[in-house]
Amino acid sequence: MIAQTPPFDPHSLAAYACFDHLSKGRLLDEPGPGLRSEFQRDRDRVVHSGAFRRLEYKTQVFVNHEGDMFRTRLTHSIEVAQIARTIARVLHLNEDLTEAIALAHDLGHTPFGHAGQDALNACMRDYGGFEHNLQSLRIVDVLEEKYAAFHGLNLSFETREGILKHCSRSNARTLGDIGRRFLQGGQPSLEAQLANIADSIAYNNHDVDDGLRAGLLEMSQLQEITLFRDALDTVRAEWPELEGRRIIHETIRRMIDRQVRDLVTTTTDALTALQATNADEIRAQPKALIRFSESMHAHHLELKRFLRENLYRHYRVHRMATKAKRTIDDLFLALMNDARILPTEYREHVRQLEEKDGVNGRARAVADYVAGMTDRFAIGEHRRIFDPSALT
Repeated sequence: MIAQTPPFDPHSLAAYACFDHLSKGRLLDEPGPGLRSEFQRDRDRVVHSGAFRRLEYKTQVFVNHEGDMFRTRLTHSIEVAQIARTIARVLHLNEDLTEAIALAHDLGHTPFGHAGQDALNACMRDYGGFEHNLQSLRIVDVLEEKYAAFHGLNLSFETREGILKHCSRSNARTLGDIGRRFLQGGQPSLEAQLANIADSIAYNNHDVDDGLRAGLLEMSQLQEITLFRDALDTVRAEWPELEGRRIIHETIRRMIDRQVRDLVTTTTDALTALQATNADEIRAQPKALIRFSESMHAHHLELKRFLRENLYRHYRVHRMATKAKRTIDDLFLALMNDARILPTEYREHVRQLEEKDGVNGRARAVADYVAGMTDRFAIGEHRRIFDPSALT
């Protein structure tokens, strides 16, 4: 007979988890969420947002029209949430909060992935810069237009805290409580730390899959990487006749499993040693507690460096990045020079921000418009503005 583990009670949170009734609240007080928890409400608002739906047509590595099977920002966000929620359950953290953060973490990404972000940041250099974490927070705090009582999604402090992974000191000073840890030191909640590292696990391992599918990476190259080689050896020992897509999938799932198991073990040891009694004790720590062992961290970095050199700098990816930069540059300059070519509702957004902050406000409004574009909309908008034959 197979030994059965006792059923897991999803409501048995650890003392250091984030609890709904102890939430630090929302920007605007609201009545309780009724049948849902506070963090379920956050998750649902993210899922029903326009920014979340647009992630379906935003690049992860490969532009949407390069193939239907490659990951997008939407599928990546779902994969991050799946990994993060699994670990949250094992560690007795708040699954709903973890999922809300994971699903919201990429809302502010530009079209064309990191190439688009770098291009827009360069365009915004003289106007306060552009960073996708801050843009994600801006979307959920200000830009989404769905609810009668407030701008944005009015998410809880804990979800907003998790969205903001990085922040300069100058920007942190403008963000109140949400920016304090970047000025005074400390960490976000364990749920936020978990969503952050699950993001890294997901994109590293799934970019291997997409790179192989696209023919930009070869199995022989990847066998130089410890994580991949060890997982592949395990698969071949168990399934010596396996080949094609199946051997790739079985290898990658074992890579993820090894990282997750290491993360759970290392984090559990750290939490046991700390004996924290609430989430604020976690926030007071000098470094993150959700972490790999030293050896797994080294393997993780080895894979990350390999992908940077062999996938992200591949000439085909670089060609896309070059075209993305030209598209973003052209759109930003054209819209900055003549806001009348913007759709009516966005012209009003430009007018309001320009009235408030001058040319910096105008630039921020244009950046909001460009950052919100999907890959294919950006390509189409570029054609509509610059191609004389496209008159509408």
